[in-house]
Amino acid sequence: MATPDSVYEPEGPDGSALRRRELGQTSARSLLLTVLGEFVLPAGEPVWTRALLDVLGSLGVEAKSARQALARTAAEGLLSSDRDGRRVRWSLTPDGARLLSDGAARIYGFGRPAAEWDGRWLVLLASVPESRRRLRHRLRTRLAWAGLGSPAPGVWVSPDPGKESRVAAVLDELDLGAAGYSFVGHYGGIGRPADVVAQAWDLDVVERAYSEFLDEFGPALTADAPAADAPAAPAADAVLARQVRLVHAWRRFPFLDPELPAELLPPAWAGSRAAQRYTTLYGRWDAPARAAWAELAGRP
Repeated sequence: MATPDSVYEPEGPDGSALRRRELGQTSARSLLLTVLGEFVLPAGEPVWTRALLDVLGSLGVEAKSARQALARTAAEGLLSSDRDGRRVRWSLTPDGARLLSDGAARIYGFGRPAAEWDGRWLVLLASVPESRRRLRHRLRTRLAWAGLGSPAPGVWVSPDPGKESRVAAVLDELDLGAAGYSFVGHYGGIGRPADVVAQAWDLDVVERAYSEFLDEFGPALTADAPAADAPAAPAADAVLARQVRLVHAWRRFPFLDPELPAELLPPAWAGSRAAQRYTTLYGRWDAPARAAWAELAGRP
């Protein structure tokens, strides 16, 4: 949401996201990034170590692991710290704020109803010699993150021609501007668009991920009126933890899902139901979660 480990991950020297294995997992490091992006970034204020340890603790992260995650994130240049006596507070660095802002924009811009598709495709021809494997990997990763699929070696497609400028930027950044060719137009009379989709994207994997999300955040959480046997409304710290888990689970989909138009998706696409559930739960938990965070962050 392509499989980078998180929307908020900086890239390594080879262009891949750092610690790719964290995708979709609830590691201390990835949960910390979710908390920073969801609460620390909008507040725009330093936060005490205790507040971060408490919220991560409510998510099942031990204090030692949480402190290690803070140290790693600071070592990567995303956080800076200062002391007040024995206490330490953390601030986002300019690089950290930029990275988290970019990630938040992608999360909140994802899953909105798409405009009606005009039937046009963007086709990119771009290949890198096998001898330059690292560059091949970077190109493949960056184009996949942008939502393009590859139905054949050296061929990339997207039903969103508006991504052409983004694709051009990727090629320029990798110094491959002279090695690519793009075309925009309607599908011809040979073959079927469904076959292109099947070869370019593994939608079964994406749908399974959406189904897992729907299972984790089930209908009981979205009921307008709780049933007699439904769990009681969660306490403030529990709402905060739920909100973090919700955003953490959702943030991978902008990289997993190419956001194809409805005409190219399987019937009863699980992504539509998942987006609706995410929107419902986020709207329900956001205000109380932010109030809980404000109280937690304000404690001495």
